[in-house]
Amino acid sequence: MEIKDKPASMSVREWITKKIATTVIVSEKVIRQVIAHQYDSAHEATLIFNSIEISGFGKFYFNTKKAEREMKKYLEQKIVYQAVLDEDGLSEARKVNYTKRLATVENSIKTLIRRNGVKDD
Repeated sequence: MEIKDKPASMSVREWITKKIATTVIVSEKVIRQVIAHQYDSAHEATLIFNSIEISGFGKFYFNTKKAEREMKKYLEQKIVYQAVLDEDGLSEARKVNYTKRLATVENSIKTLIRRNGVKDD
């Protein structure tokens, strides 16, 4: 099972699901649930321990220094987006656009705050 055999129109996750389902003759729904569980478990483990080791793939670390730089960037973006939203005469389209951008940045900030060692300064 080599990744170069994957069609360009298909995501890696979909492709792996189809390959495993046909190989072991199990429904794609079951394989999809198992893969989703593995992704979710890996994500939770990195939130708790800041690293995860996956046999055959290696060890992955959460980079705290990079996260601190990202937090600084997000906080600066939040200030800019809030300032634009506070302007008078802002068109409805721009208001919707900047509201979405602000929500995305705030979500990213919350995600980084949940990590150990990253603070909202």
